[in-house]
Amino acid sequence: MHKKTVPHDLQKRLVQTMKLETLIEEASQCQGRTVAVAAAEDEEVVEAVAMALEHRLGRFVLYGDRERIGRLLKEKGGARFDDVDIVHANSVAQAAELAVRAVHLNEADALMKGHVPTATLLKAVLNKEYGLRTGKVLSHVAVFDVPEFERLVIVTDAAMNIAPDLEQKVQIVNNAVSIARSIGIERPKVAALAAVETVNPAMPATVDAAALAMMQKRGQIEHCLLDGPLALDNAVSMTAAKHKRIESEVAGQADILLVPDIESGNMLYKSLVYLAKAKVGAVIAGAKAPIVLTSRADSAESKLYSLALAICSATK
Repeated sequence: MHKKTVPHDLQKRLVQTMKLETLIEEASQCQGRTVAVAAAEDEEVVEAVAMALEHRLGRFVLYGDRERIGRLLKEKGGARFDDVDIVHANSVAQAAELAVRAVHLNEADALMKGHVPTATLLKAVLNKEYGLRTGKVLSHVAVFDVPEFERLVIVTDAAMNIAPDLEQKVQIVNNAVSIARSIGIERPKVAALAAVETVNPAMPATVDAAALAMMQKRGQIEHCLLDGPLALDNAVSMTAAKHKRIESEVAGQADILLVPDIESGNMLYKSLVYLAKAKVGAVIAGAKAPIVLTSRADSAESKLYSLALAICSATK
């Protein structure tokens, strides 16, 4: 599997501009990268691949029904797909297995979900023989480009872990920090979110947040600054943080928002997309390689950003 460090000049520009479009530029510079797509016989998946190829994001190997995939490629304009290979599979389960095996064997740098149930794909990912286990918690990491906001905001975990305990939250933070560093945020600032910014034993999220902050200060969580508990307003707004007289290197400047559970994460994620009209790219981190779990509700643009994020984080 190819590895690559983010060039310093591009890293500097990414931090300055903080736009998801920069990810596409970065990913296009990662020559020779390959994405394995499980069950690619889907019009929206093929469209996402076509967009990625237009931006020169790498090669794609499409696993699934050869005839159906070929027909979809032809409908989209066959000449656009010179960097695409098709590997036939008799079922979506077999397509998932073959795609995961390709990543396991370092024949591909990232995995993308096609028209296959998430549970089926994750079963292959977690297979002890050919899967992508690393011993780490798998977590969802979403990178948002919010209109009129000066920096990218990373939200985790809005889709995988229902009610993570303290140790799982440590791993979720580590996964998000790794993704942040792969896109040029050298020492991301992590806000452990809760409803309030004071520790209240009746609110477990505040207790975990305080423990995480202390763990970071004592070197148990590395490569980031972490503070909490912080409410959402004083995590992202300097005005709110100053108003509440919170003195912190993270308050008002958070790059990563660690949510306490999947309910709060899911609502924050969808609020940013549907109410704030934010752009988003997301991957599953913690496996041997990044995983793009697209859904039909995702826009083509979002799928493109997710592919770019996967390619960038696969080559850090």
